[in-house]
Order: sequence, then C-alpha cells, then structure tokens
Amino acid sequence: GTFTVTNDISQYTRAKVFSKVGKKTRVFARFSTVGGERGSADTERDPRGFAVKFYTEDGNWDLVGNNTPVFFVKDPKKFGDFIHTQKRDPFTNMKSPTMMWDFWSLNPESLHQVMILMSDRGTPYGHRHMNGYGSHTFSMLNAKNERVYVKYHFKTAQGIKNFTDEEAAQMKSKDMDFSQRDLIEHIENGDFPKWNLKIQVMSMEQSKKVDFNPFDLTKVWPHGDFPLIDVGVMELNENADNYFQDVEQSAFAPAHVVDGLGYSPDKMLQGRLLSYPDAHRYRLGTNYEQIPVNRCPYAVNNYQRDGSMRIDGNQGRKPNYFPNSFDDMEIDQSYNEPSDELDSNIADWYDRNSKMGGDDHYSQPGKLYREVMDDEAKTNLVNNTVGAMSGVEGPKKEEIINRQLCHWFRADEELGRRIAEGLNVNLDKVMQAMHEHHA
Repeated sequence: GTFTVTNDISQYTRAKVFSKVGKKTRVFARFSTVGGERGSADTERDPRGFAVKFYTEDGNWDLVGNNTPVFFVKDPKKFGDFIHTQKRDPFTNMKSPTMMWDFWSLNPESLHQVMILMSDRGTPYGHRHMNGYGSHTFSMLNAKNERVYVKYHFKTAQGIKNFTDEEAAQMKSKDMDFSQRDLIEHIENGDFPKWNLKIQVMSMEQSKKVDFNPFDLTKVWPHGDFPLIDVGVMELNENADNYFQDVEQSAFAPAHVVDGLGYSPDKMLQGRLLSYPDAHRYRLGTNYEQIPVNRCPYAVNNYQRDGSMRIDGNQGRKPNYFPNSFDDMEIDQSYNEPSDELDSNIADWYDRNSKMGGDDHYSQPGKLYREVMDDEAKTNLVNNTVGAMSGVEGPKKEEIINRQLCHWFRADEELGRRIAEGLNVNLDKVMQAMHEHHA
C-alpha cells in the first residue's frame, strides 16, 4: 500500500518519510495472531501483530507493533517464559489456561494487557477494524539534533468493531480464516482499508518529571497530558501476489530505523532490537534482507559481505573494511545523534518479583475499567474473564485463581467482586489472601 503525509511534523523529526505534506511512501503490512500455530483460527482471543515496513529513500523503516498499546511484561528477561505459557503444555501438548493464569497472576504488571485481552478488543472483527500501536516508546530527532520521545498509533478509519466471545466462537466454527478472507476480499474489490497514523510526543524534560516510567511497556501515556498529533494515512490497496514469497518471508525488526527515528530506554524494545534480527537469520538465512519483500529499493553500501544465498553481486571488488584508502566514502556528520542521560531508575533492570508498592500495576487498568468501558464492555469483560479463568485446573487451582482475583480487586473493587461472584469464589478467602500477600 501507500503512506501519505497529511501533517507537518518536521519540528520533531528530520526523517525524509515525514518531510512534507503530501509525500507518499510505499509500505508493506503484515497482520498476525500470537498464540496459535500457522493455520489456526484467526478469530481466537489473542493479541494481533500489526507490523508495517516503510520503503523510504533513507532505507527501510519497520514499525513492529500490536493491536494493543501495552504488553504483558516490561522486561525482556520474562518474554521467553511468557511465550511458553501461550503455547502448548510440554506434557499434554495442549493449550493450558492454568499455565497462562499462573504466569499472569505471578506477574501483576500483566494486568493492563490481560484486561484488554479479556475485553471484546481481544476478538477484533477482522484486521480492518482494529487499531495498531508501536506500543514501545521510540524517539525522533529533528534537523537541530533535538530528541523527543514518541508513541505511534494507527487508528482504523473503518471504525473499531469486535466480536463478542460467542460470536468469535461461532465464526471459528464457520470460517477459521475469517480475518484473512475479509481483508483480502475487500482489497480485491477496491474497498481499500485505511489507518490514520498519529503520534504522542514527550520532551526529554517531561520524561524525567512524569509520575510513571514513560519507558514501561505495560503503561500508556495519558492522552490528556500527551495528546495525539496527526501524521498521515496508510492505505492498503494491493494484495501480495504470492503468500509464501511476500508474507511468509517478510521480516520485520524494530532495529530497522532510518535517520531521524530512533530508540529509547524501553527495556523490552532493547531486547527486541537484538532478538528479532537474530530470529530472522535463523528462520530465513543470514541474507534475509535480500529477499525482495525485505530488500531496500535504494542502493545499499556497507562493508558486510558473504553468507549463504548471497545473490546480489556481493558489492563486487570494493573493499570490505572501513576506513580505507580506496573508495571515496565520507562520514556524514549530520547522522550523529546526541548523547542520552540515563539515571539509575532507567538503567536498572526490572526485578522479576518487585516488592509490593515497588510499582503501580493497578491505577491504569482501574481507569480503563471505570472511565473508558461502558456498561456493556464491563459486562463482557467480566463474562470473558470468568470463562477464561474457569479453565484453570489442578492442585494449584484455588491458589492461582485467588491470586489473580487479588489483582482484579486492586484494579477495581467492583470488577474483582463481579469476577469472584462469577467464579463462585468465597470472597473472605480472597480478602485473606490479599492481606497475606500485602503483609
């Protein structure tokens, strides 16, 4: 498809992709589920991957996000363990609600994302009717080499539309490929889906004064303090001619940025900068960036050579080291970035089980329930959660359920009570567990 700039944000970034209103850039987008294997139903309750590759004249920029503004964990140390709980039990080879809720209940930072997942946004009505988010905190640099931090939001122009839990189950039995079919058919029929790209901007000074960690992937930036700023429109107007060649072999990595766009102290982002290209090299080969869908349409000049399936001339007879006396490459000082100052709170690692009160995992989920959800959304959240938690079984069932109920109560007492009643749980035991945990 294409991305078209509709608003000037050059005060924040010198990236050419955003250089002037009306500028068009070719893009490639890929949507995905997380927990299911290839061929599994795409109407399952699951986060959706929302990845976009911008083919800019400065190189390829990948914005690799989800359809939710937050995530389950905020430290890459936990990511592998989390993914294991979303896949299959090593003993039964079946999906296990017990594993999921055991992990979530032992990691209260997951509550914000779990609440979104258990709401109707966990079952979007196809890819066209969901938002996309960069989720992480990123950075921008302008022509004066001034840095700001940003969050990216893709707002669907088709409007948010979701399945209820019952509707999603019905569609799963009727058409396991509904989301793919819906997207492909609308594009083939000329009804091109669009998303409006917006950003939130936070200055370096503001990042040191806000009352939450702005680099914590489990938290959002309040829109009242950091309003959305229009950037442009993405339109998907062409289907891939061959699924395997273009979609299966596409490789997105947060490490793929261009001049004027950068990273942040977000720990999960820093973990992904390493892990995604590493996974691509394993999955597609060391020269995966030469595959047509991943290849930059402009000249690539660097000093990296060789590797399996190198088929682009391998940069010929030019030297493969820098500096050297044989080519006319010069250092472009305009690409230099200013240094970043990190205090100990930002540079330190997130403990696996921080002490109670060490971080606020509950205020934002509580506000989401009380201030954003209407009565129908609240009821569906409760019913979906009760249904999901009812799958917990085994000798630790009561312990896991009571521990998770403590988190629901801390986010909002009404929410915790409604879920507990739906599960037929003795509230006195939950309250006792809360007091013991706090003590």
